[in-house]
Amino acid sequence: MHLTSDKARVFLALTLLWLLGLYLRLPILVIPPLAPFINADFQLSQTLLGSLTTLPVLMLSLGALIGSLAIMRLGARNSLALALALVATTSAARGLTDSLTLLILLTLLMGLGIAIMQPSLPALLPRWLDGKKLALGTAVYMNGMLMGEFLGAGVTLPVLMPLLEGSWRATLIAWSLPAFLVVIATFLPRQREDTSSHDKVDEVHWLPDWKDPFLWRIGLLLASSASLFFGTNAYLGSLLEERGEMQRLEAAFFWFNLAQVAASLAMLALAERWVARRGPLILSTLCSLLGMLGLLLTSGWISLVFAFLLSFWAGILLILLVALPPQLLPGKQAGRLAAGAFTLAYSLSFFVPLLGGSLADWTGQPSHALWLLFVLSLPALWLAWRFPLKH
Repeated sequence: MHLTSDKARVFLALTLLWLLGLYLRLPILVIPPLAPFINADFQLSQTLLGSLTTLPVLMLSLGALIGSLAIMRLGARNSLALALALVATTSAARGLTDSLTLLILLTLLMGLGIAIMQPSLPALLPRWLDGKKLALGTAVYMNGMLMGEFLGAGVTLPVLMPLLEGSWRATLIAWSLPAFLVVIATFLPRQREDTSSHDKVDEVHWLPDWKDPFLWRIGLLLASSASLFFGTNAYLGSLLEERGEMQRLEAAFFWFNLAQVAASLAMLALAERWVARRGPLILSTLCSLLGMLGLLLTSGWISLVFAFLLSFWAGILLILLVALPPQLLPGKQAGRLAAGAFTLAYSLSFFVPLLGGSLADWTGQPSHALWLLFVLSLPALWLAWRFPLKH
């Protein structure tokens, strides 16, 4: 009976971790496929339209320190539940407003909620799972996160919108409301004793060490991966419209975001051989760049194949980099390294696509936004080549 009870507890924890991971990306990536419909109501510039996707990415950077403070004061589970409630409320409210200012404000607050969720999940893992299952828990919520990208960007147009009479507002609400059930369920698993709750060692050093060269290397490579992925999601619809290929919009978002799920499944098999090795970093960076180049230089279905490859290898690169800090440093130092790398990466992942949107507005060519992302990501190949890891 005790064994069965333990299995049920682990199953419940893993299920909740997957659902929580889902909402790390779903509310952000639901916007790109809805962008043409939102634009029909608000008449936005390319810069503002892209910002509805990239503003939450900026908040992932700016809100990281708030998340750390919230965990210290409220605990990981309380912080996570409150953050997810904020995400659900603000994400649904986006579908109820006719004010552009309020739409942007709600987008920022939603991003803040996700930013607090992001460090809360790894902090909660040891309270729900024992040491042998921590890696599995991490893999599960990362899979949930990437599945959230696929559901938000890939399933919205072909499946959910037709059920809601083509309303982008109802679609946002429908994706958001189930999160309140996840908030309630977060309090169901029995928590293990927090053996570190009275550990006051190095309390001041929860801030990142900005002199750490690994922080900059990981952060800049993460910025390349995230900029290519989020930027392409933000401007893919505009690129297809420029080419007169809007009939491929649903398929483009479906396959582009499904590629991230495929990457997470591939890494379940490859992780032990690929993590903390320079060769896979070089390969995934190179293939991501080649995927973007192919997307820009081709058209029709072949360009969607290149988009799939871009997303797949950007997903591989993401997982390789997220897995690096605990491979390089012990516990708390690994957390500091990861926090600093994500702060740097998400800051750049906001400004680089936004700069691309400004260029597209100036030239009148949406494809120029993606060309700029490609050019600014080229130095990542040199960073991967020079990364101080074994082949």
